[in-house]
Amino acid sequence: MIPSPRAAQLDVPFTDLAEADLAVDAVYAGGAQGHSGDDPIGKLLPGTGNQGGFRYAGSPVKETVRLAVLYTSGGAVDWPDHLDAETGTFTYYGDNRTPGKGLHETPRKGNVLLRDAFARSHGSAQERVSGVPPFLLFEKAAPGRAVRFRGLLAPGGPTLAPDDELSAIWRTTGAQRFQNYRSRFTVLDQARIPRAWIRHVLAGGNPLDGECPEVWRTWAESRVYRPLLAPATTVIRSAAQQLPDDRVSQAMLTEIREYFRGRETDFEACAVAVWRLIAPATGMVDVTRPSRDGGRDAVGSYILGPPTAPISIDFALEAKCYVPDNSVGVREVSRLISRIRHRNFGVLVTTSHFNRQVQSEVHEDGHPIALVCGRDITDALRQHGRTTPEAVRDWLQQSFPHP
Repeated sequence: MIPSPRAAQLDVPFTDLAEADLAVDAVYAGGAQGHSGDDPIGKLLPGTGNQGGFRYAGSPVKETVRLAVLYTSGGAVDWPDHLDAETGTFTYYGDNRTPGKGLHETPRKGNVLLRDAFARSHGSAQERVSGVPPFLLFEKAAPGRAVRFRGLLAPGGPTLAPDDELSAIWRTTGAQRFQNYRSRFTVLDQARIPRAWIRHVLAGGNPLDGECPEVWRTWAESRVYRPLLAPATTVIRSAAQQLPDDRVSQAMLTEIREYFRGRETDFEACAVAVWRLIAPATGMVDVTRPSRDGGRDAVGSYILGPPTAPISIDFALEAKCYVPDNSVGVREVSRLISRIRHRNFGVLVTTSHFNRQVQSEVHEDGHPIALVCGRDITDALRQHGRTTPEAVRDWLQQSFPHP
């Protein structure tokens, strides 16, 4: 799911789409005739089509794509497209989403487009200019067929290894295994895309001319990324914001609670595994004895710096396997705070949520504590391929077998 910082509003009416610029987070209205012609993307970007997640002007097979659109509804639970608005990293899954076809044999050839665009992004400047189309990101909005523009994308990212930028991942449906792409893009720091540039690119002109955004020119000529960074301003999350709001994710969290029912202290190992998904640079972690309040603790290290000269920062982790209506309060967090030494940090993972007072005190007093709630857990699992309750159950049974 892609978080949006704004409530839905129709910034650009359907009648004005053909002349409109693209503004980040603006909503573009759909039509009201009840057919595919109501799709606003087809009006905004003529020739790119009005259906599907991949839309483009040109042909991926003939290597003539001039402009590409990535559209996400946010509703594909098995394929959780995700925009990290703070870092500008967007994760998008390809179009081979059911068994029966090869990785590049999809009708829309979206995976062919991804394969070629990412390959050329590592080539010469000329290969990027002529072979990598500008990608525009849209997400489903409300009402009706309205869409929200989320930004101008460049393949890859400044901190990603090539294998992390585009990877073929395996999934299983029934007894059939198949592959699909997981791709990562960077949202470039461009608040508005001029209509003049859109027309120029769609007409086949040099994408570096025609009011080309400077961030795209810089990336195409030198592969230097200037990401759109948007640090979060909302620090205090409500209980609803900390718990999954869809049935599948709720069932995933229920699987975890039920698996550790009656032995909640064993949840700590699962919490460590979840923290590793969120913070991959986590190093060694040791579990300590059960605590008096029914939790279990762990101490570990987080690795920073280059591989040849790393440094590590110690952290303390606590895990609370609570039901949704049992929030983590001041008592639990105070205990963790008391265990943090100078230049260390803390992690508190719960299958529930944190009450408002806890969040306020942690933020206002500057305590270095990461608060990981139920929704954070399911988001991390989904982003790493565990997208169903059954997949979570298998993971639990394999990783944390009952004694």
